[in-house]
Amino acid sequence: MKLLRHGPRANPKPGLLDAQGQVRDLSGLIGDITPATLSPSSLAALASMDAATLPVVPQGELQVPFTGMSKFIAIGVNYADHAAESNLPIPAEPIVFQKTVESAVGCNHPVVLPKGSVKTDWEVELGVVIGSRARYVAEADALQHVAGYCVINDVSEREYQIERGGTWDKGKGCDTFGPIGPWLVTADEVGDPQNLAMWLEVNGHRYQNGNTKTMIFSVAKIVAYVSQFMTLNPGDVITTGTPPGVGMGVKPNPVFLKAGDVIRLGIEKLGEQQQTVHAWDAALIDR
Repeated sequence: MKLLRHGPRANPKPGLLDAQGQVRDLSGLIGDITPATLSPSSLAALASMDAATLPVVPQGELQVPFTGMSKFIAIGVNYADHAAESNLPIPAEPIVFQKTVESAVGCNHPVVLPKGSVKTDWEVELGVVIGSRARYVAEADALQHVAGYCVINDVSEREYQIERGGTWDKGKGCDTFGPIGPWLVTADEVGDPQNLAMWLEVNGHRYQNGNTKTMIFSVAKIVAYVSQFMTLNPGDVITTGTPPGVGMGVKPNPVFLKAGDVIRLGIEKLGEQQQTVHAWDAALIDR
């Protein structure tokens, strides 16, 4: 299934995308797509329905396709070729940091540059959405805790991340720096998460081409690893790293985002996103 939430950000409606690309309304069955909706039993109940019996509705503005996220975890330097372009060693263990829950926005929401930003960058990433509580899970069992997958743009302010001291979090958690969607695709529909093509363009120029098969640490390894250090709850998200082609790695001169730029990105089976970059404007963040 492809689950989504659409309409006004303050009051989105739950839906699913049918095989013909039409939005089917779920609001007569569930109030919202919550952590409880993401449990294996709830997803199985939704999957057992005949989508053709649900009303077709016009698609409104797409929001984050689920609600109730308590943690937005990220993995750094998880593609060997991205490590090379960043002049970083291959990590012995996953590099774990956090994006703020507030950075999560719908897939087409404006990306708003923070005040003083001069090095904001892009990163197409595979997002993993937890469906059942994971605590000290074995790698062999880890994918049983995954509800589904989604496209994430891990927008990053490199000066804040690298040059301002401390952890990476300050360059990763700015408002609008985590577009998610367009939909949550359930794990059964995706199949193997380690063979998904991914790409990103800025102003029509293709910067990133990659595939999840070149991850250093697999989705299963990441879920198991992170669960050793924190409990993963339904609705939590892990974004799993980016392939090469980020702006910071462009030679001889890095390329960073500026107001007016248009970012397009997508992952096989998971859909596409598009964002326009804007100078600082709080009204665009809160709209």
